[in-house]
Amino acid sequence: MELWLVRHGETLWNREHRLLGWTDPPLTPRGEAQAIRLRGKLPSLPAYSSDLQRALRTALLAGFPSMPTPALREIHFGSLEGALWEELEPRYKEALLRFEGFHPPGGENLEAFQERVFRFLESLTGPALLFTHGGVIRAMLRALGEDALLPPGSAVVLDWPRRVLDRLVPSETQQSAP
Repeated sequence: MELWLVRHGETLWNREHRLLGWTDPPLTPRGEAQAIRLRGKLPSLPAYSSDLQRALRTALLAGFPSMPTPALREIHFGSLEGALWEELEPRYKEALLRFEGFHPPGGENLEAFQERVFRFLESLTGPALLFTHGGVIRAMLRALGEDALLPPGSAVVLDWPRRVLDRLVPSETQQSAP
């Protein structure tokens, strides 16, 4: 089944390298521009979005009314929410880099997060656009034997659950535009 996974546009916390889960800062002007650049590049398919505003806004700016879907939310980082990556305890950094054994205090463990996402994917009956978050996309890529974190405003196309078909990543000049 063809799935287009779109990571929301940039937020201030993305730019600052903060852990961003269920907190919902708005898109930066650059993030809005990233979303607008997706117009005309995505197929006309049913669209689902995380229910967080940064993903919903990305979908809207890209030209898609989407169905808000809590299952497509990012992992809940609990008390680590908003922590700067460079100040994070090594054990949490290592678990996130491995994408295994991560359980933030007061948050959602990685296994529960993946189960939530994959349960939603099993409910899909046909091709779709999913406006979501970096962790959701990474979990799906890892399930296909790849490991990557797409930059904000990017997309990847999957033949779920078989393989990655293509990537739509903004060029460097687009990345630097405000």
